[in-house]
Amino acid sequence: MNKIIAKLERQHNLEKSEFRWLLENNTPELRRELSGRAQKVAHETFGKGVYIRGLIEFSNYCKNNCYYCGIRGSNNQVNRYRLTETEILDCCQNGYELGFRTFVLQGGEDPGFSDEQMVKLIEKIRRAYHDCAITLSLGERPKAVYEAFFAAGANRYLLRHETASNEHYQKLHPLELSLKNRKQCLVELKKIGFQVGTGFMVGSPHQTIDNLVEDLVFIKTLDPQMIGIGPFIPHHQTPYKNAKAGTLEETLLLISILRLLLPKALIPATTALGTINPDGRELGIRAGANVVMPNLSPVAVRKDYSLYDNKICTGDEAAECRGCLSKRMESIGYKILTHRGDYPEE
Repeated sequence: MNKIIAKLERQHNLEKSEFRWLLENNTPELRRELSGRAQKVAHETFGKGVYIRGLIEFSNYCKNNCYYCGIRGSNNQVNRYRLTETEILDCCQNGYELGFRTFVLQGGEDPGFSDEQMVKLIEKIRRAYHDCAITLSLGERPKAVYEAFFAAGANRYLLRHETASNEHYQKLHPLELSLKNRKQCLVELKKIGFQVGTGFMVGSPHQTIDNLVEDLVFIKTLDPQMIGIGPFIPHHQTPYKNAKAGTLEETLLLISILRLLLPKALIPATTALGTINPDGRELGIRAGANVVMPNLSPVAVRKDYSLYDNKICTGDEAAECRGCLSKRMESIGYKILTHRGDYPEE
């Protein structure tokens, strides 16, 4: 065990068989050893600071029908909403006053919010908050659209690949969506100059250990600046409503592996992690994560951006959520950092 972990810490990579061994032997002792080394690496790179990102979920309309997602296009029981430009800018102003220096604009692939509208919105945020990072999470778009977003002032783009296996991908998505296209989008985003984030659900339906090994190999090859993983949690209005949720233990193990695989990566302790365990985000930080993403969206719409069931933080005002997270991070010896927290270049 120690030889494999030491090799991962030293070389920042493993053979597929070694990744598989770690995933097959997920014991408390293994997680303790991995998380201890992952924390050490995170401290060496980032200190004991945790970056905050202000999440603005501006639309829950989506044209896609991913089988696991609560806001999938064919779910006619969702209370749909789309924030106005003024409402989004108000979220940014509120967040800025609370110390946020990164705004994450996230929505479904919403055909009612045009690319041109998005470009104008990015330009307005960039002019008003020149010292902030603008992160987008808007799904798959043509290269020219990504280029327009970047030219308008966006810095980062989050696009989870969800699984690096074609066979597994088709079990989670309708036929019109392809893993090849998603991977191509990630490559193009990097070439354009975005700081890129990818990731996957832990314990998603039909996922195997070999799938997870492929995910780790793909992430190492892509070398993204951000990696977002969290446990799969079913939504009661989807085809996978009765699927088993991902586990805390497997998610924490993978966070530690990813920290040692890519020491400089920005890795969030996700809301999903906090949803399956009251201390999930703190445990994620202790496993090697270094980002948390409080919600800046208007309280009235938070419950409607429901990708999975029982999502936490649907009622707190942004200021309350920010204060609560600060105290929670302080309770485990960390502090919230209010600067924009860019990926550490060489």
